[in-house]
Amino acid sequence: MRPGWVAVPASERSKVRPWSTTGVPGLRALHRVALMPTPPAPPFTLVATDLDGTLLRPGDLVSPRTHAALALAAAAGARHLVVTGRPVPGIRGLLAALGTRGPVVCGQGTQLYDAGTGRLLNSVTLDRELADTALGKIEAEVGAVFAAVDQDGVDGRTLIEPGYLMAHPTLPAVRARNRDALWESPIIKVLVRHPELGDDALAAAARAVVGDLATVTMAGPGTVELAPYGVDKGTGLALAAEALGLDPAGTIAFGDMPNDLPMFLRSGHGVAMADAHPELRAAADEVTSSNEEDGVAEVLERVFGRG
Repeated sequence: MRPGWVAVPASERSKVRPWSTTGVPGLRALHRVALMPTPPAPPFTLVATDLDGTLLRPGDLVSPRTHAALALAAAAGARHLVVTGRPVPGIRGLLAALGTRGPVVCGQGTQLYDAGTGRLLNSVTLDRELADTALGKIEAEVGAVFAAVDQDGVDGRTLIEPGYLMAHPTLPAVRARNRDALWESPIIKVLVRHPELGDDALAAAARAVVGDLATVTMAGPGTVELAPYGVDKGTGLALAAEALGLDPAGTIAFGDMPNDLPMFLRSGHGVAMADAHPELRAAADEVTSSNEEDGVAEVLERVFGRG
């Protein structure tokens, strides 16, 4: 017998009634409440999505199924956060189509934009002298490159020097007269292309020589970029989560390129698209279908229920 327990004689055991809340004021209701199932908490409080190659189909379209899946997540209490390499001017129309009203991470994490008020909540610029020096180091390593810049501000322009070809032809760009013209106004990042080297080779060479002058990332086909050192989609996600009063660890993140890796590292769950870059697929918690097959919707329907 355990210490402190009292033995009940066998002759008296039939008189001992099991414990009951009957007749005890307040306990019956408390007992009922204790037995009621607790509503499950949302599996994730933030759904972070890249745009190109992830949320969007070709032509910058969001499918009806994806719209419905995002609404399903919202009904479960999760916020949708766009996390994109595009600067603010390149996504305002998309945000209106998505009905986005809150914070948006733009420009590889350099900009935190409030879609509801149309103003920047935070912006980090890339020192133009450092950017020019970084380009010089890259060219000393791999030969001449072509460059473009995204200017700071909600109305900043994308300037491209002669010879630079835009990887995304639907985004607005203005041709600059020469490289010096790229540095005439504050910028958030530099885009670099090489006439012969592939993206992986160019990004690797740039990282080897740029050091702490800038953060080097690959954002898509033909899109190697230089951002302010230490700034990336992960820092942008953390800043947006703070603005929303949420923990980044409660994020399910979707992406397709190496620039999405810092976002995965800050999130609770990273989902790579079927045709994602091998580096991101290797780091992902799971792989879904492609953007053209509504891979984002496929996962959200499973996680939040089909409704």
